[in-house]
Amino acid sequence: MSETVTILGLESSCDDTAASVVRHVAGVPAEILSSVVFDQHALHADFGGVVPEIAARAHAERLDICVEAALKEASLCLTQVDAIAVTSGPGLIGGVLSGVMCAKGLAAGAGKPLISVNHLAGHALTPRMTDDAVFPYLMLLVSGGHCQFLIVHAADRFTRLGGTIDDAPGEAFDKTAKLLGLGNPGGPLVEREAIKGDAARFKLPRPLLDRAGCDMSFSGLKTALRRARDLIVDEKGGLTVQDRADLCAGFQAAVAETLVEKTRRACLAFMDQTNATTPMLAVAGGVAANTAIRAGLQELCKVQGFDFLAPPLKYCTDNAAMIAWVGVEKYRAGDFSSMAMAARPRWPLDQAAKPMLGSGKKGAKA
Repeated sequence: MSETVTILGLESSCDDTAASVVRHVAGVPAEILSSVVFDQHALHADFGGVVPEIAARAHAERLDICVEAALKEASLCLTQVDAIAVTSGPGLIGGVLSGVMCAKGLAAGAGKPLISVNHLAGHALTPRMTDDAVFPYLMLLVSGGHCQFLIVHAADRFTRLGGTIDDAPGEAFDKTAKLLGLGNPGGPLVEREAIKGDAARFKLPRPLLDRAGCDMSFSGLKTALRRARDLIVDEKGGLTVQDRADLCAGFQAAVAETLVEKTRRACLAFMDQTNATTPMLAVAGGVAANTAIRAGLQELCKVQGFDFLAPPLKYCTDNAAMIAWVGVEKYRAGDFSSMAMAARPRWPLDQAAKPMLGSGKKGAKA
């Protein structure tokens, strides 16, 4: 096996079309030669959220352009990469299928190996790409579509300690922004309003803190916020600027406190299940950029004796560099896929874990 591996990665699991080229020389940090992301914010703005059919069509129209841009930025041609890695799940099936079919065409045309990548593994292994993290470590994946605690034992072995049984935090932030008329994407807008608000004004719940373990729930918190909003509207006939800021502050505080407490429990479980001498908590996902949440997690790590690692934001949100990196790990292990590889809307990282509540008739999504 060559000491130098160069992988083209494709990502299209939700509403970002992305392509990246990552090169790794054994024994030295990874080199991200290119990372191109085409977002779809304008396409979905009028709908208050991602429309799967629109997202899938946009991926199909943009993937080849995105790949061409990534190769150009890396100053390479397709024949110079060693393999093509692609997100094949979990995600919106139309988008995932668009990426898989594009990758198959590129692999067949260039005569290159094809590598199937779990989108969540991309997030979970990002600390190895950006900071050369050493196994095992604790990962908090907290984004618009996912929220779970994972022990990352190896590139292909994960233990899920807990996760959300309904809405992910990012989804709850987006829905809160919509309830308050703030627009989309909701996370940054809610955070901006919360800075001006009084987090103590509204007594919003901290879900599942009375239940042992690391599972989380944010659907009830969103409902409580809507009821608080409706009471104000009934009393005043509408929301003032301060009312909106206070609601945002209360909501953000509830999410942050819940995540910090559940993370504390995950840290204890991690120490019970591993022999790590220098434990580390890594976070990924767009919600990890929230300053209140990040500050709470950093303070917790100081108390628990954990190192804290948050990769650069551009590699925490959906991107193809993380997919290419998993491709590097799999290439070195000889883990390739055939042209029969299927797109998967559901694909849990921890195959042995029991399905989460609310996972649906087809099983656990992630």
